[in-house]
Amino acid sequence: MKRREFIAATAALLVSRRRSWAQGARRQLGFLAIGDGSGRALNQAERVFVDALRSLGWVEGKNLVIEYRFSQPPDRLPASVADLVALNPDVLVAPGPQAAMALKSATATIPIVFVGVADPVQLGLVQGLSRPGGNITGLSTMVPDDFLAKRLEILRELVPGASKIALLVNPDNPMQRHYLAEEIPGLTRRLGILGIVLLIVEATTAEELDAAFASAAVQHVDAIIDFGDPLTYVQAPRIIALAAKYHLPAMYLFRHYANGGLSVYGADAGDLMRRAGGYVDKILKGTKPSELPVERPTKFELVINMKTAKALGLTVPTSLLIRADEVIE
Repeated sequence: MKRREFIAATAALLVSRRRSWAQGARRQLGFLAIGDGSGRALNQAERVFVDALRSLGWVEGKNLVIEYRFSQPPDRLPASVADLVALNPDVLVAPGPQAAMALKSATATIPIVFVGVADPVQLGLVQGLSRPGGNITGLSTMVPDDFLAKRLEILRELVPGASKIALLVNPDNPMQRHYLAEEIPGLTRRLGILGIVLLIVEATTAEELDAAFASAAVQHVDAIIDFGDPLTYVQAPRIIALAAKYHLPAMYLFRHYANGGLSVYGADAGDLMRRAGGYVDKILKGTKPSELPVERPTKFELVINMKTAKALGLTVPTSLLIRADEVIE
């Protein structure tokens, strides 16, 4: 073989090997998304996660393959978990406690990053916040203060004199089951001294939301708080419509409820998803989940919808408007 032909053949072989390596270097991510409720598309906060990965150099179709499955509607969860675990991806991502618990039960070896779990220690997802242990870590929504009490305080500023308040909960949510059993009874006793009554209305499916709001109305509640759950997240338009139907002032947990909902106070879901992208980046680069402490939210949003307040006949106090991160006119 002539020298020039040998050099050309060697160069072609090297290029071929590089291409083969690049294709083999694609990492695989299993994303058990909440989605928009359709079981086919991501919600706004989850799209932030994909954007965060892109900003860190992980691009779908280039060096990353993302397999999407959905935890909503709720009956999709078991099959979605089985599908993703069978793929044996490099990392699994689980927004919400139901998804996180299901993935942890399905694998003890694939790294898992959860997002938006109020108290992962209480649920047994991790051994501790600073030392998660095992194959799972992520972002919690737990705050040191009594967060529900803070939400009640804001709602009563919006609805002065509200003495009967409904809590919309999903008993299929393991975190909410804990609160119902361990936290709510004590809070109910403390509030009872102040003349405030808490009533529980439950929904595990979209259809049961109608009955929950009807029950709240029959019991003549003054306002309602959506505890916050993957089900209610994707059913936000339905819940906002039900609150309007029954003329109920409502407090929600997530920013997208402000499109028609009276008030929102909670962690910035988009920021949590963005930070989750950083966790995935570190794991793909070799860091073990047990070496990544669980982090708490650093950004909270207080949003007031003045149009909805006016429709409900409410006068929003100036003190609350000043504290709001956004006032929707």
